[in-house]
Amino acid sequence: MIRSVPLAARRVRQTLGSFDNGPRLLVDLARQGTTGKPETITFRPRGGGAITVPNRPGARVPVYEIFVEDEYQLDWFLQGLGERPVVLDVGAHVGCFTVSAALRMPGAEVHSYEASPSTSHFLQRNVDDNGLQGRVTVNNLAVQGVAGELEIADNGAASGHNGVLHLDGATTTVRVRSVSMAQALTASGRTADLVKIDTEGGEYDMVLGSDPADWEGVRRVVLEYHDLPGHSWDELDRFFASAGLNLLQREEFGPRLGMAWLSRDSIPR
Repeated sequence: MIRSVPLAARRVRQTLGSFDNGPRLLVDLARQGTTGKPETITFRPRGGGAITVPNRPGARVPVYEIFVEDEYQLDWFLQGLGERPVVLDVGAHVGCFTVSAALRMPGAEVHSYEASPSTSHFLQRNVDDNGLQGRVTVNNLAVQGVAGELEIADNGAASGHNGVLHLDGATTTVRVRSVSMAQALTASGRTADLVKIDTEGGEYDMVLGSDPADWEGVRRVVLEYHDLPGHSWDELDRFFASAGLNLLQREEFGPRLGMAWLSRDSIPR
């Protein structure tokens, strides 16, 4: 409880300072767990756009991470990609990264992959609500090294615990179709310029199961890597180095858990 107080205070400040409808959001957030609380909640960032998510903590977190805290450092990382870049968002969740990247780069073409059927519904809704249907393609598919099927945990309500990390006897699971990493990289007809990956442990199979040559045209990669038994960041680092993508920055959140930014060229700060 003591640790949650500073977080709660920070969220209040962020909500009032970063969203046009901040006061209304605080009312709806305070009603969590009460009779008649809204089942969904819509955030309206002051920089533009709208993101609707289930009114659950795990679904709301990425809104703050991307639209308030700039977790992916997009102001820096999107530099120099040109006027019409192709973006691949693997593990798109409800579409925070997809929408933010598309709004920041009006000429970008985005291909978003979200394996969870329940979460993909919100991804499509947010693409539609922001008028991005012409530039963003939503795929309710997993991405693996080799196309086929994948069993994932699917807790519903756009949970952040959907994925291969959280499979156990008490978890609801679903089998979903998958495309290969090579197919996802070239979904637009040419290789994506920027690749973002956050797939709760699925990153090892999709990356290490692909061929370094598949990444030849990719200019930037930002990914979150997870604590999956038998795997580590070092494997990913070696793979990307062999593909000509060099580590620019890495942040460690814990043992075998963190985020990394890689690029084929230097990016000025």
